[in-house]
Amino acid sequence: MNRKEHLIDLLIHDLTAPLSIASTSINNIINKQDKYGPVTERQEKSLKMALRNVNKAQAFLNEMIEVYRSEEGLFRKDSCSMQDLLRDALIGAIDLTIPDVAEKLSGEDRYDKFRQVLDDNGVTVDITGKYNISSFCHDKKKIQQILQNLITNAMKYRRERILISISGDTDIVISVEDDGAGIPQEKQGDIFKRFSLLEDKEHNNMKGLGFGLSCVKTIVEAMNGTITLSNREGGGSCFTIRIPSL
Repeated sequence: MNRKEHLIDLLIHDLTAPLSIASTSINNIINKQDKYGPVTERQEKSLKMALRNVNKAQAFLNEMIEVYRSEEGLFRKDSCSMQDLLRDALIGAIDLTIPDVAEKLSGEDRYDKFRQVLDDNGVTVDITGKYNISSFCHDKKKIQQILQNLITNAMKYRRERILISISGDTDIVISVEDDGAGIPQEKQGDIFKRFSLLEDKEHNNMKGLGFGLSCVKTIVEAMNGTITLSNREGGGSCFTIRIPSL
C-alpha cells in the first residue's frame, strides 16, 4: 500500500466512524430529550453549533473520498433528479456559509421555507431543457458535490445575488454566477490549484482550505467534462461545467 492509499484508508476507516458517532450522539441529545433528559436553550444552541462543525468535517472528508474515487475512475451509475440534487446542494451550501439562516430550514417543514430563504438571500434558480423533467444519468454524490462546492464558493463571495442555471438536452450544463468582485486575470490560473487561497480584501473573514474548486475540477475532468471561468474584475464570476451522461 503506497502513502496515498494509506492516507485514504485512514480517512475512510479511522475518521468516518468517529464523526458519524459524534453526529448521531449530538442529534439524539437534541431531538430525544424524553430519553436523554432536557437541555436548556443555551445548551441546545451550543450543541447545534457543535453538530454543524461535525457536519462540516464529514462534508470535507466525503469530498476527499469522492476525489480519490474520481481519480481512480470509480463512478456509480445513478438516475439523478436535478431538482432534488440542486435543492440538497443549496441546503448544504447555506448550512456552511450562513448557518443562522440554515436553522430556518430545519424540521419537517424545511422545504416549505426553502423558496423564501432563497429569495431573501438573492439566490435565483433557472432549470431548463430535458433535465428539468427527466433524470440525468451519472454519479449522484459527485454531481451534488460539484453543485455544493460551486454554490458555496458563490455564496462566500457574492455581494447581493447568485444565479444558478441548469440546462442541456444531451450533456448537462451547470452555471453558477455571482456578483462579487471577480478574479483578476493574472490569478485565474491559481484558483483550481489544490490548497491555493486567493487574497480577497472584501471577504478576508471567509476562511477555507482552498480545496473546493480543485475538487470540482478533478471530478468534472474525471467525468470527461469541462469547467470554465468567465468573469470581469469588479463584475462577478461565472463557473460553467459541462458533463456528458454515463
